[in-house]
Amino acid sequence: MEGCSVQGPAEGGTVSHSARPAGHSERDALRTAGPGAGDPRRRPVVAALMLAMALAALDSTIIATAIPQIVGDLGGFAVFSWLFSGYLLAVTVTLPVYGKLSDTFGRKPILITGILLFLTGSLACAGAWNMASLIAFRVVQGLGGGALQGTVQTIAADLYPMKERPKIQARLSSVWATSSVAGPALGGLLAAYADWRWIFLVNVPVGAVALWLIVRYFSEPARDREGDRDRRPRVDWPGALAIFACGGLLLTALVQGGVAWSWRSPPSLLLFVGSALCAALTVVIERRAADPIIPGWVWRRRTISAVNLALGALGLMMVAPTVFLPTYAQAVLGLGPTAAGFVLSVMTLSWPVSAALSSHVYNRLGIRTCAAVGIGAAALILLAFPLLPYPGAAWQPALIMLALGAALGLFQLPLIIGVQSSVGYAERGTATASILFCRQVGQSLGAALFGALANATLNDRLAHAPSDIRPGLPGDLDGVSHTLQHPGALTAHATDYLRRAVDTTVDHVYLGAAAAAALALAALLLLAPRRFPVHTDVRGTGEGERTPGPAGPPGKSGSR
Repeated sequence: MEGCSVQGPAEGGTVSHSARPAGHSERDALRTAGPGAGDPRRRPVVAALMLAMALAALDSTIIATAIPQIVGDLGGFAVFSWLFSGYLLAVTVTLPVYGKLSDTFGRKPILITGILLFLTGSLACAGAWNMASLIAFRVVQGLGGGALQGTVQTIAADLYPMKERPKIQARLSSVWATSSVAGPALGGLLAAYADWRWIFLVNVPVGAVALWLIVRYFSEPARDREGDRDRRPRVDWPGALAIFACGGLLLTALVQGGVAWSWRSPPSLLLFVGSALCAALTVVIERRAADPIIPGWVWRRRTISAVNLALGALGLMMVAPTVFLPTYAQAVLGLGPTAAGFVLSVMTLSWPVSAALSSHVYNRLGIRTCAAVGIGAAALILLAFPLLPYPGAAWQPALIMLALGAALGLFQLPLIIGVQSSVGYAERGTATASILFCRQVGQSLGAALFGALANATLNDRLAHAPSDIRPGLPGDLDGVSHTLQHPGALTAHATDYLRRAVDTTVDHVYLGAAAAAALALAALLLLAPRRFPVHTDVRGTGEGERTPGPAGPPGKSGSR
């Protein structure tokens, strides 16, 4: 098809296919671009994507408020944290595998598999008979959740041209925003007035509708491979197993270190050594594989490697507000759980709005500059948190979270769009999964690092407490938070000292988060290209470039 041009389906642009990757015909390029901007056929598919995303988004918030009822019914208080850790492990380690499988076999079967796995896990969780079975079934849910998170983002990029992607991504972000507010409230209501098992059963109708819409309305292009019709797709199962083992060992070490056992204990050392050996084995397997799960180009291409590192730093940074701000709001400001959740949730109000408007910024300044402005502003906002007065008012951290959400909307979404637009259809699932995987790993690393920082700061403050209040003081952050919620046995002096100790602890965590934002900024400025390349498949949607740049790597044209 050398030098052939075709008319875009709705946008009316003329598209050059001279650099299209092998295995995609003109019809494939048009159909993978999705229906036209005003085509109503996209609406049921978008609704399905939002419902599928709601499954994963609600699941991460709805269960938290029902933990007391679950533990009271099933027992297992010592291991209930694995309800979250097991799910997180399964989602994270399967992301790159599902990304590669969606590029190999198509998006539709992977998304359907993910929904079915998630619903199966939900039904099994509702029937759990003890804490061990519930944890096991949560892992099954996570196996489906990994397919949901990556494949939904990939399909959204397939359906929409670059110009329209902020709109669909903002809709998906709004699902997370709504879930962060509605999830805890819904979980609390179901646990209090119905039964905690209903927090899993409510997934069934939502998932069933999403499944029906995907099966009924979503169709993919025929994958005509003219040069290799007789070659069956090969899956790198040894690489997939090595990734599972490496990710599972590393994330278990990060999640449980300092919680279930000390960092220098034999379990921690064995897990870290095992993850390092598995990482080395994964590299060897992937280099020898004909079609690896994590191809080398994920790290060789500056665009993707820079975004991988930047979003990994974002995951690390996000631990500060999501984990430590509610503790600050309750222990220092004296707010109840609902009000403390509102202080955090205002960030999810400004984030999707800023993301939806980000195209106006990166169309003028470029993706790298737009993201750099967003993360630079986020670093300054995080640095402002320690400057808040003690004890202060609730509106002050809420205002900071509102500004932080607006800044991060200019950072994350343009980078995701930039990576998805720099690759063709056959690589988009792998590239999308790569950046989401790095963000998840960064979040796990941040929980470990900032947890250690918080405990070290708090232990230092408690060790230097005045001698008249030192006896009987709690020894960790959870104990301090619980004591401040029930301060009857403390003197006014001891209560004030503990509040100031928590205030100092959270201030240090926010300083660490600002350092993580600075790392993300450095990754962009030092590694990312000044103009992000745009693949010809993207231009196949009719989305032209405002400022065409020099030709990029093979298979790419233009830049942004």
